[in-house]
Amino acid sequence: MTQSARKVLIIDDDPFFLKVLTDNFSDNGFTVINANDGIEGVKAYLETLPDVVISDLVMPRMGGVSTCMEISRLAGDSPPVIVLLTSMFQETPHEHDAAEMGAKIHIPKSTRPVDIVIIVEQLLERGKYLKN
Repeated sequence: MTQSARKVLIIDDDPFFLKVLTDNFSDNGFTVINANDGIEGVKAYLETLPDVVISDLVMPRMGGVSTCMEISRLAGDSPPVIVLLTSMFQETPHEHDAAEMGAKIHIPKSTRPVDIVIIVEQLLERGKYLKN
């Protein structure tokens, strides 16, 4: 059974973290698009319309909050799963009922990359069932 590759847009100004996340998502069957800041991220979103957007919180030019809010606005009634990554808190990953700081899902950067992939896969599966 072939399934079209799910697309994830990863927006982060840290080249090492970007590569680690890219490798983990690629190894798990995702098509990965990268952007180095929020402005590039919004442009990449419009060009590729990914299923998932993962954005760092603190970046030059356009931060993660503005980036996530702009992508949500542009997406309208068909928003991607939007995840905000931050090193500003060390709690467990959590989901809010309504978007906070532009995203419902907040994950600390200290979370293992493979666990970030698992969380995203679960969110995509749940979204698929909610649409049916």
